[in-house]
Amino acid sequence: VQLAESGGGSVQVGGSLRLSCAASGRLYSSHVIVWFRQAPGKERELVAGIRWGYGTTYYADSVKGRFTVSRDKADNTVYLQMNSLKYEDAALYYCARGTDYSGSPASYPSWGQGTQVTVSA
Repeated sequence: VQLAESGGGSVQVGGSLRLSCAASGRLYSSHVIVWFRQAPGKERELVAGIRWGYGTTYYADSVKGRFTVSRDKADNTVYLQMNSLKYEDAALYYCARGTDYSGSPASYPSWGQGTQVTVSA
């Protein structure tokens, strides 16, 4: 499975962005598609995820109530709607495929190339 992110850009504090992660290849019900982010000088951080089959979701505490992850099975795409963006949300955002939620990037065999999110005043 290959993944490709899009939708990043520059936004003001308090603004919104929607990221997309398009998957080529078959996704199975047991798969999870997650979003990580990595800011300069920091470790890659698990932000949110969704299980492909049931649609159950995961959110890091830092984004709960502000970010929403969803999927469109017809388009084989996962979305990350980001609202009320803060300076600390600025990072390179990656989507990845795995079989269960883990904060360890090594647990995910498939990654996209990343899309940059910049938050400014």
